[in-house]
Amino acid sequence: MPIALDPGQRAELAEHCLLQPATACDPAWSLPAVDLLDPDSCRALLDRLGPVIGSPNRYITASLLAKRLAFLTTGLALYGMSVLDRGLDLALANWRLDYRHQDGLWRSQMPLLDQRASTPQPGAREAWRASVVQTLFAEGLAPLWQSLHQSARVPLPVLWENTAVRVYSLYEKRLTAERHPARQAQIQADFHWLVAQAPAAVFGASHNPLQRFFRPRQPATARPGTRIRKTCCFYYRATDPETYCGTCPLPHARCKRQTA
Repeated sequence: MPIALDPGQRAELAEHCLLQPATACDPAWSLPAVDLLDPDSCRALLDRLGPVIGSPNRYITASLLAKRLAFLTTGLALYGMSVLDRGLDLALANWRLDYRHQDGLWRSQMPLLDQRASTPQPGAREAWRASVVQTLFAEGLAPLWQSLHQSARVPLPVLWENTAVRVYSLYEKRLTAERHPARQAQIQADFHWLVAQAPAAVFGASHNPLQRFFRPRQPATARPGTRIRKTCCFYYRATDPETYCGTCPLPHARCKRQTA
């Protein structure tokens, strides 16, 4: 049975994962996440958001929105799971899509309607973990990515790699500085399961997308240890002058051609 977060957990998730009550949303810049499953609502949002973020078309707007939503949803669900042993409900019906953007930066947070959480029973954490992950991906992001794909024609591999890089960053950067050393073994075990063992069904996909994009890091780059993406998110198309993500495959490919 779901239980309430204690004040300390709620504060930690608000600080690190931008959790907020759904009632705190600005109605002018948010909507129920399930609304995006309607093609007309989805296209209307993309058309409104495009000029705000400097995007030239729905395709790029959808990709950049997906990056932000992947950051918010996976950060909250997986931080709660791996650090606090709390399983928050990230199914689409339980959150609002906050899309505030100002002065070139996302200002959106992660508003949940029901902020109660599940907890693992003794000896059953693996089954509980699979359930938390399935709610996040199969019941949350997978249908949302399908809608963005259909409404904006952005390829599903781009949307899933946008998601994967957020998960890698969470576990390889943000959680490596986790201040509870006793949690490190659990954090690493969860990450290994996500990228190497989790079945396709928990992602609502035909394969495990986190495993598909988990490439070795590249030592010979401007930023040694960077994992270069397979796909481009098209962030550079919404910047002036053009600015590339640190993991973008385009400048990396050009550099390889010049040194060949």
